[in-house]
Amino acid sequence: MDNLRFKIAKWVMAKRAYVAFTFLIITIFFALGVPKVDIRTIFADLLPADDAFVQTFKDHPNFGNPLTVTVMVKRTDGELIYNEDTLQKVWDLTRDIDLIEGVDHDRIISITTEKANYAEATSMGVEMQPLMGDRIPEGEAELQDLRRRVERSPMARTYLVSSDEKATLIRAGFHEHLLDYGHVFAEVRKLAEAASDGEHAIRVVGQPILTGWIYLLQEQTYTIFAVTVGLLLLALVFYMRNLAGIATPIICSIVAAIWGFGLVGWLESPIEPLLMVVPLLLIARSFSHCVQYTERFYEVFHELKDRRLASEATLAVMMAPSVFGIITDTLAILCIGVAPIPAMQRFALFCGFWAFFLIPTGVMLIAVLLSYMPTPKNIDTITGGDVSDKGIHGMQKKVLTAVGALITGNKKRTRMVATVVAVVSVVVIIVSRQVAIGNPTEGSNLLWNDSDFNVGTRDVNDHFPGVNSLEIILESKDPDNVQARAARSREAYEVSKAIVRSVMSGENPAKATRSFSDFMEEGSRLYSGGHPAWLTLDPTDRAVNAAGVAVAFGQNPLNFADVTDFQFQHSAVSLFYRDNKQETIDKALAAARKAVAEVGGDHDTINVRMASGTIALQEAQNQVVKRYEWIMLGLACVAIFFIASFAYKSFVASIVLLIPVVLANFYLTAAMHLLGIGLDINSVMVAVLGVGVGIDYGIYLLSRICEEYGAQGENWEKAIVEALTTTGKAIMFTASIMLVGILPWYFLSDLKFMADMGLLLSSVMLINMVLALLVLPLIVYIVKPKFVTRNDLMVGESIDLSWYNEEEAAGNTERGAVKQQPSLNTSSV
Repeated sequence: MDNLRFKIAKWVMAKRAYVAFTFLIITIFFALGVPKVDIRTIFADLLPADDAFVQTFKDHPNFGNPLTVTVMVKRTDGELIYNEDTLQKVWDLTRDIDLIEGVDHDRIISITTEKANYAEATSMGVEMQPLMGDRIPEGEAELQDLRRRVERSPMARTYLVSSDEKATLIRAGFHEHLLDYGHVFAEVRKLAEAASDGEHAIRVVGQPILTGWIYLLQEQTYTIFAVTVGLLLLALVFYMRNLAGIATPIICSIVAAIWGFGLVGWLESPIEPLLMVVPLLLIARSFSHCVQYTERFYEVFHELKDRRLASEATLAVMMAPSVFGIITDTLAILCIGVAPIPAMQRFALFCGFWAFFLIPTGVMLIAVLLSYMPTPKNIDTITGGDVSDKGIHGMQKKVLTAVGALITGNKKRTRMVATVVAVVSVVVIIVSRQVAIGNPTEGSNLLWNDSDFNVGTRDVNDHFPGVNSLEIILESKDPDNVQARAARSREAYEVSKAIVRSVMSGENPAKATRSFSDFMEEGSRLYSGGHPAWLTLDPTDRAVNAAGVAVAFGQNPLNFADVTDFQFQHSAVSLFYRDNKQETIDKALAAARKAVAEVGGDHDTINVRMASGTIALQEAQNQVVKRYEWIMLGLACVAIFFIASFAYKSFVASIVLLIPVVLANFYLTAAMHLLGIGLDINSVMVAVLGVGVGIDYGIYLLSRICEEYGAQGENWEKAIVEALTTTGKAIMFTASIMLVGILPWYFLSDLKFMADMGLLLSSVMLINMVLALLVLPLIVYIVKPKFVTRNDLMVGESIDLSWYNEEEAAGNTERGAVKQQPSLNTSSV
């Protein structure tokens, strides 16, 4: 293995022109795939495939369809909606929305559509009539008649017209396979802006609108990314102050990004827009590897004074730790794919391949680039040869020397530091378990609290039962028997009423409920003379069947699509809640489960099935976080354990590396709790990717300690301090520049999710940097593991640079011999 590394390094440098040309051809191929990249939301792919709630939703998509746009038209001058101007707006908006591509024409409803009907007793029996005909009412008499009809419509008076009669709703469902979120958002928003005036406020909410806002603000994200890249470039210029140090991280990172995006472009694999912040971590990884590599190159070049020889020697000695670090990165990312969410699985493959591409770009391409780059003139300053110790490099060296002295100064101080770290870590672990899972706000936590969407959501919730519902399904056991009409049976009626009684009499009642039983009771009341005492049906098959027939007779089944299917077989009990905060979701599901337990799930003609609707689907996503957070982290740790054990030939090495990594996860979740960032399917991926950040830092630093132990005369104190002031300096720099580049997101982004991810990514960098530079060397100094003292580790051996000078002078082509004992001209990993 050792000889192989040096043979590869020698071959790459001997064929460096061909290697560079090969990289160019491959990059062009992947670049042709970049225009094919598809960044869009596929709602079904955000749902866990193995969740029972998701299966219920897929089996009964017409109940609680989350792909619904809700438009509220509200009078702002204190007047009621029963005037020609307001009704004309509702009429026009309803029909204009119905023209938008992708809309389900059978699922659009407002008080101006025939689906909004009322029951009226006539000489022929109970008749269901639309609230409006083919025009809006004119004159005071017709307007008051409309008001009377609304009062007689269970649906309209609760779900379409507010209790104060100053607001009304338009609801429009969309077909997912035809839904273009950006187009729908733009069209509905344009219509709403045109309808708004001094007397009317138009609020637009719903999942398609939320996704539309994300699409819109995503364009701002690209500008913010450009700012980030600019700040990273300025930081590199300030730190390196030479062409090689600036150009190589940028070129290698761009090439890896082209390969990553080009691959998914050629595969035509869609990328979820919200997840686009995650690749920035991969850019950070690329920068980290390149800076580590470049600083090592400078140390080697300082001794050899030859760019090609220095590139060859650096490639030989950096190959093992770089490859092992990148492989652990890749495996940690691929662990995300175990979650049963298609969007996450695709993204895991996308980012996993991108991370893997850092091996050729961050190990071989960088070696070729450095061999061609002009000779830097500030080598002494970067490597510490400048005795003045001024500037950023001198300041870093002083700080890290102090950290080394704090850890290794004396036993009493070491014990004190270890005690402080242990106590703080215990407190952090306790705090980390308090992190909220799910949505902590009314509306969406993806947007700021004062955003149009969240303001609109609160306004709609103030006037109506809410845009969030939980559907309990009454599923027919024999749906093919069209004569059964299970939804109109006595059994379905009694079960639905029992569920409603249980939920509404509990500690956390819903704001409103709806089922087909409500329509049957209204029909029974009117048929029996109109008195409210006749609302409750006589619990006999004949009475219930008669009521069901009465309200459904002559009606389009689509008029009842929210509560029953077209064959009147399956039906739903809808429970409406004001918000979708996790606390609300927990209480709603607890009440629903209690009600189902009381009525039982298995009946003669129906099964009671939990659950569908926005609340159930959000809980399904939250359950993925609860179920897979530790599974993903555990799998990543298992992979790291075996890889590190192989690389360092010791299980102890794996434990030494994993302790800071696992602690970093607890520190990160504690930081999320303190920053008010909830744990969801987006943030949990950043947390898992943080494992890769920490293990990279750990592998580089531990490998350096192993190498310096022999180079410093088997002195633990000197080995740790030297490792900190060289490799640790590169770790500090890469983490610091990412902080500089990412923190501005919080102040620049109108997308709260982006701002939160800026804080989260900054926390990832800062936490992993501190733990890598403090906890890992502290553990090594206290334990003094035996694997560090070995001289046969592929990731921690010294290379005698004098061999390169001697062989060059002799004209010998067999360069790169490994010297297992410490050399006089030592350089470090």
